[in-house]
Amino acid sequence: MHNFQALFDYIEDLSGQTLSAEDKQVLMAHFKPKKIRKRQYFLQEGDVCKYTGFIVKGAAKTFSVDEKGHEHILKLSVENWWLADFESFYKLTPSRFNIEALEDLEILQITHSVVEEFIKPIPAFLAMQNVLSQNNTIAAQKRMQSSISQTGEERFQELVNDYPHFIQRFPQNLIASYLGLTPESLSRIRKNALK
Repeated sequence: MHNFQALFDYIEDLSGQTLSAEDKQVLMAHFKPKKIRKRQYFLQEGDVCKYTGFIVKGAAKTFSVDEKGHEHILKLSVENWWLADFESFYKLTPSRFNIEALEDLEILQITHSVVEEFIKPIPAFLAMQNVLSQNNTIAAQKRMQSSISQTGEERFQELVNDYPHFIQRFPQNLIASYLGLTPESLSRIRKNALK
């Protein structure tokens, strides 16, 4: 039960609706607890993303690898975030991304067909999905805009403002990759920001 409380709270907070006892039973019957060890993959490039996972504990990175073998981090995920390549999850197409555990992960995972059949009819879940979808669209636009028009300093400042805990939680090389900077540039920007 305690594993599920974070999910229930998240759905209620985001949707602004209350889950009934019956709704909670349905969620508990269909979301499967899973542990993923640090450095293990939730998803590998070329595979279809069959599951989405709600992070109860731990952190992960979503990334692609270019032809030179360089990693490009698309997303860093922590507690109360969802793990998935949603394009692959909804369209059942091969993913272009890897999702790897940066810490031991405890997640609650579910398949696409189960979401459609059992979970979507729950009003609070549907409302949560709509809010999440809007938030993801806004975040993606913001990220695209910042990569086009912001300096490294501005991107770093935005990260500090939006996700201050990331700076303590993730190694500098991951933060640099996420911001599209070299570790050296990030180091310089951090030094200047502390002045």
